[in-house]
Amino acid sequence: MTTRRSLTRSLAALPALALLGLTFPAAAQNPAEVKVGLLVPLSGLYARPGQVMKMGAEMAVEHINAQGGIKALGGAKLKLVLLDSGDTVEKAKNAAQRMVAQETDLVAASGAYLSSFTLAATEVTERASLPMLTLSYSDLITDRGFKYVFQTSATAASQAEQCLPEVMKVAEKATGVRPKTVAIITDNTGASVASVKPMRERLLKEHGLTLVVDETFTPPLSDATPLVQKVRATRPDLLFFLPTVISDGKLILEKMNEFGLGQARIPTISFGIAIAEPEMLKTMSADLLQGVMTCVGSWGSKGHEPLIAELKSKYGEPWMTQNGISTYADMWVVAAALEKAGKADKEAVAQALRTLDLGPSKYYPGGLIKFDNKGRRVNAGLTIVQWQSGMPNTVFPPDLAMTQAIWSKK
Repeated sequence: MTTRRSLTRSLAALPALALLGLTFPAAAQNPAEVKVGLLVPLSGLYARPGQVMKMGAEMAVEHINAQGGIKALGGAKLKLVLLDSGDTVEKAKNAAQRMVAQETDLVAASGAYLSSFTLAATEVTERASLPMLTLSYSDLITDRGFKYVFQTSATAASQAEQCLPEVMKVAEKATGVRPKTVAIITDNTGASVASVKPMRERLLKEHGLTLVVDETFTPPLSDATPLVQKVRATRPDLLFFLPTVISDGKLILEKMNEFGLGQARIPTISFGIAIAEPEMLKTMSADLLQGVMTCVGSWGSKGHEPLIAELKSKYGEPWMTQNGISTYADMWVVAAALEKAGKADKEAVAQALRTLDLGPSKYYPGGLIKFDNKGRRVNAGLTIVQWQSGMPNTVFPPDLAMTQAIWSKK
């Protein structure tokens, strides 16, 4: 009989993410390939982040297959099935319906970028009992009692809880005083709304911050002037700016510079990756981005250098955003669940995901490769990224930081 020891030895080539804590039931069938879905925006307003998610997933599938595929299934190869969620909630929901109707042999899926898309898509995947991994932030995604949704990023509320104290520390260390006033400009997408909710309700007050501007807009913006005029009139110590569309980020930052507020004159902190996408640098001066921070669920950071180099070589990407690194990690988590399940069956994979306990995370920041009873990754952390000299570099947490944070000394 094959022993657990010999199985573990045979998996020695796999990264730690696919090793720790696995047990392998005997496989009833060993298919030649196992299908995993990727439901992301490949057209419309959010096509760019969707393309990067596709890159991360493709790299992971290639790596998994090159290292022997799914050992518990006789070396079965993963096959990525792409589905376009489009750029609206309705399109995302329709795409999810097509996915579960047409791709009935999927064992799991990953997606769907914007929290509002994910909320709609997972209503469909839950009814189909299809396990869905997501990097989306909204707390609502895993507050609905669903059993087939697995959130790998820290929730929006958790990110706000983790980010704000660190930002305050950096500010106080650099200037000798704690910020006292803050402005919020946010779009109305699910993750943005969820991020500012705990700040408005209690976090700002707990940190001694007074909210002097509070504006919400629908993307894409056509004119940033009214929003920036309110910031200029109040001159807050901090600006929390939460766009999900790159053009909105560009419009606000350029208008702030036009009004004499840019280039870190008012320290600007975002949530999510739009503000740190390579396209920002392609469409505006690096000087206007200098010092801008963003709190994100994950980022290519210290320890990920080989992946970042491969992404650059293979796809021409200058750095690895959350969309690439998180989706890369998702494929490894699915592979680990398949090893544990021992069969290419979505129900078995879902049960394996619920009971995974693979130890410390390698590709997501902080926490464990383990999910709680809501489907949230246990103790999930975040990264804080800051534009410095034309590059968005990780400045927090310390074990992933590639440089030190800077702050405007007005």
